[in-house]
Amino acid sequence: MSAEKTAITPTRAQDFPEWYQQVIKAADMAENSETRGCMVIKPWGYGIWELIQQQMDRKFKATGHQNAYFPLLIPISYLEKEAEHAEGFATECAVVTHHRLEAQKDPETGKTKMIPSGELGEPYVIRPTSETIIGAAFARWVQSYRDLPLLINQWANVMRWEMRPRLFLRTAEFLWQEGHTAHETKDEAIEETRLMHRVYEDFLRNHLAIPVIPGEKTENERFPGADMTLTVEAMVQDKKAIQAGTSHYLGQNFSKAQDISFTGRDGVVEHAYTTSWGVSTRMIGTLIMAHADDDGLVLPPRVATQQIVIVPVTPKEDTRQAVLDACQALAETLRGKSFHGDPLRVHVDTRDLQGGVKKWEWVKKGVPIRIEIGPRDIESRKVCVQRRDQASNEKQFMDKEDFLREAVDTLQEIHDTLLTRATGFRDANITPCDSLEAFHAHWTQDNPGWLVTPWAGSPEEEDALSKQHKITIRCLPLDQQDGAEAPCILTGKATKVRAIWGRSY
Repeated sequence: MSAEKTAITPTRAQDFPEWYQQVIKAADMAENSETRGCMVIKPWGYGIWELIQQQMDRKFKATGHQNAYFPLLIPISYLEKEAEHAEGFATECAVVTHHRLEAQKDPETGKTKMIPSGELGEPYVIRPTSETIIGAAFARWVQSYRDLPLLINQWANVMRWEMRPRLFLRTAEFLWQEGHTAHETKDEAIEETRLMHRVYEDFLRNHLAIPVIPGEKTENERFPGADMTLTVEAMVQDKKAIQAGTSHYLGQNFSKAQDISFTGRDGVVEHAYTTSWGVSTRMIGTLIMAHADDDGLVLPPRVATQQIVIVPVTPKEDTRQAVLDACQALAETLRGKSFHGDPLRVHVDTRDLQGGVKKWEWVKKGVPIRIEIGPRDIESRKVCVQRRDQASNEKQFMDKEDFLREAVDTLQEIHDTLLTRATGFRDANITPCDSLEAFHAHWTQDNPGWLVTPWAGSPEEEDALSKQHKITIRCLPLDQQDGAEAPCILTGKATKVRAIWGRSY
């Protein structure tokens, strides 16, 4: 569509944050709930999460992990055992202090109020993350080196009291997975951390068509209590960064605090080495910001709730049934095909609505392929094909047999197009920088993109620069740490370290 006539207003260029909210609304994905900071995920949005969950869960199980479930409520004493970890989440914790409500009538208004009573002997925190409660279980489960490695994942909800909520990106309650593992040796735990980091990078690239930069967080940006945090950083269309997934090597910090110990091969009792790693419904927010356009959502085919929608065109009642039958027959044939091992998800839209209304609904919902079939198409054995990675008014008339033969390849082409487009955008907006003057000047621009700099500054110097420009070091990219030495932009010290700086969500 032209810039004057888009399905979403405002456009990305006019007001990116509001555009984002309107894409979610137009696609009927989610809405704010009555509970402050929390969201209702509607069927179209939750369908995307289910697909992410199913496909990622296969990867976890293929790498030897098992699913379990742990309590939502965590005793405060558990967090107190690991001071650095607890302090890192303290301002975001929701605390349960009572276990009963009593009805009391207000003498002035006559209204009944529910008053908390039955104060708990020890308050509970609604889990912001589960290292402490899972660590307590691991301490019971691990006795010998023969019990290791312990490879556990949990699909759950968590709560972090968010003051500035934004659907999918930052909400007080959100859905995620959290992996927790315990190992006999440091090397095994570090390899686990790197393995799951690679799993996340692969998933984002090959399932969500999002090119991420894998790297390590600086000391300032590490997960509280971790010895090493690995991250995958995505650039979205306003050139800000989103931390799309993290994997943490925790060393023996949590195992010593929680006594996850075992008798080793030499008979000596020692503490296990642990890891944790997770991604959340923030992935959906990243997907929207990476791929959606001014007409709405654009879904990568592997996580599209419906991959192909067939719209019957029935201008006359006497041909309606023949068209519907042809559409259903085509859908059944398509469902017999598979894309990356899963049957094609195909929907026939038989609602009693005008064709234009249906078309724009599916455009805004981001369906990868739309098909229209009318009476003349049945006679000519053709179908009208429209792809979501192309302009909304672009269409192609294909022989039905050709479309059937090419449907799966077309879905892969759409994925590849989205990935290529996002990669090109990202790479065009990452700028090398080797001087402090250029560094300062860069952040005075609107939507400036990322910088890559030589870096040998201290955590305190990093913090000062971050606060000055409202930026952070997103990561130390793994593929850029072994190059030639260059002077640090701040200290002038020779360094091989390269840091990516950016503004983020």
